[in-house]
Amino acid sequence: MSTQRQPPGKAEIDACRRCKLWEHATQGVPGTGGSRARLMLVGEQPGDEEDKQGEPFVGPAGRLLRSLLAEAGLEPHEFYLTNAVKHFTWEPRGKRRIHKTPAQRDVAACAAWLEAEIAAVRPKVIVALGATALAALTHKRMGVAATRGLDVQLGDAHLVATYHPSALLRAPDEERRTELRDVVSEDLARAVTLLRRK
Repeated sequence: MSTQRQPPGKAEIDACRRCKLWEHATQGVPGTGGSRARLMLVGEQPGDEEDKQGEPFVGPAGRLLRSLLAEAGLEPHEFYLTNAVKHFTWEPRGKRRIHKTPAQRDVAACAAWLEAEIAAVRPKVIVALGATALAALTHKRMGVAATRGLDVQLGDAHLVATYHPSALLRAPDEERRTELRDVVSEDLARAVTLLRRK
């Protein structure tokens, strides 16, 4: 009887020295989710809260994402959450640590971890949350707006591109925030439809 591979664990991620991000991060942040999850959501990197807690998507953007997933009719055991980069990239601003977009070399250094997670979880649908995740998954520079709604295969999985929930939090006004929320909700509903169809 074959045994299912396990995604990389915290000890493995913590021990990684493929790039220098570990030097300034509190800890590595591996993915997490149901053992039989067939929907994987990939973000850019851990944020400040995730770096402190060692769990993905537990900060403000993560709470928003989990709320949107619940609205889409998904239970926590149905999805797996991870990031393209496993350590928090930041710069100091006063006493705060402010998110800094990871360099392409850092995304490339973490590619083996993401590939191992995909191989272990074997998702039917992968949702790329933002341009960094989309590039990490496709190995191409693709804009989210241009990729949304396209039928893209990533190995055996359908790829759905949408905006990272942090984009909603950074929206300049309520109108734009509502517009982005509707877009992300629509994309998550499409991911659920693909998931149920398969």
